Amino acid sequence: MNIRSNMSGSLWKVLVNVGDQVEEGQEVAILESMKMEIPIVSEASGVVEAILKNEGDFVQEDETVVRLQG
Repeated sequence: MNIRSNMSGSLWKVLVNVGDQVEEGQEVAILESMKMEIPIVSEASGVVEAILKNEGDFVQEDETVVRLQG
């Protein structure tokens, strides 16, 4: 399961670590775009397998930020 960005912006903060259990609806990261903070929310429950972007990276709309196992 891939957790994707819903818009383009700078990845301001990653709120999870590899191995963390996340629940559906949980914020996993925060984007900054046009001086607004936009949460990236998990659409499913699972364990974080990989974090594909680093804080400060620019993320395109629909780009995978976090991958869950399964």
